[in-house]
Amino acid sequence: MSVLKRGRAFLFLVLIIPAFLRADTSVLEKANSLYQRTDYIAAIQLLQRQPVKSAAELNLLGRSYFANAEYKKATEVFEKAIQTDPQNADHRHWLGRTFGRRAKLSTFINAPGYASKARQNFEKAVQLDPRHSEALNDLFEYYIQAPGFLGGGFDKAQALLDKIGALDPAEKHYAMARLAEERKDFKSAEAQLRRAMESAPRQIGRIVDLAHFLSKQGRTAESDAIFEQAQKVSPNHPAYLFGRANTLVEQKRNLPEAKQLLQKYLNAKVSPEDDHREEARKLLAKIPGE
Repeated sequence: MSVLKRGRAFLFLVLIIPAFLRADTSVLEKANSLYQRTDYIAAIQLLQRQPVKSAAELNLLGRSYFANAEYKKATEVFEKAIQTDPQNADHRHWLGRTFGRRAKLSTFINAPGYASKARQNFEKAVQLDPRHSEALNDLFEYYIQAPGFLGGGFDKAQALLDKIGALDPAEKHYAMARLAEERKDFKSAEAQLRRAMESAPRQIGRIVDLAHFLSKQGRTAESDAIFEQAQKVSPNHPAYLFGRANTLVEQKRNLPEAKQLLQKYLNAKVSPEDDHREEARKLLAKIPGE
């Protein structure tokens, strides 16, 4: 081949390789857009058509399966993502979440094994990336809920508090509240929830956490007052709509208001993080006349 032809061939490759990269990025971006709109089935269908999937595409496919409650498929996909990119903490974190969900839904025979795998993957995620806040939070929650023979323990949870606080002071207060609540120290739990809310006054979830806690303590009037604060900050926020409705249904009071809030929630645009639509439908079914 002449120098001229080799040069033209090289130029052709330079021109077409970015096009291929753009096409892959385009698929990932489109699938992520569908996922963020909670159209999980469409995201799955789009990603499935990719003959060779990158680690990022596998991660998104796994999250879409997870959100669509297809946990066995999610497990398989996250395991492939780890094989493709073994040092990625996010793959480990999501695999841990998936095993955790399978543990909750499986029989008593399989649940311990799935729970242990959840813990192992959360721990690995934190080892790979000590600043992965969601992995830290999920590992903390595992430690306070799981019995000792499955690797849980309040002492292990306590050891994570400073790491959580270094990333998010409000989250540390929430974690301290959860630990106090599990220890039946409800006074300390309330104090920490209030500090979490004060640390992040614009985060609706912090306000709803305190309101729901007060409701569980039978302090209905105080709970209502805190929910009113959340409503003033952001009356249409999905966390407020669902949290308030859930509390009312639990208390079996103001059910017409709960019904209205749930219908508003189901018609709202929600992110995957705020997607509780299946739970919302179940709550609606509990309201007489639905």
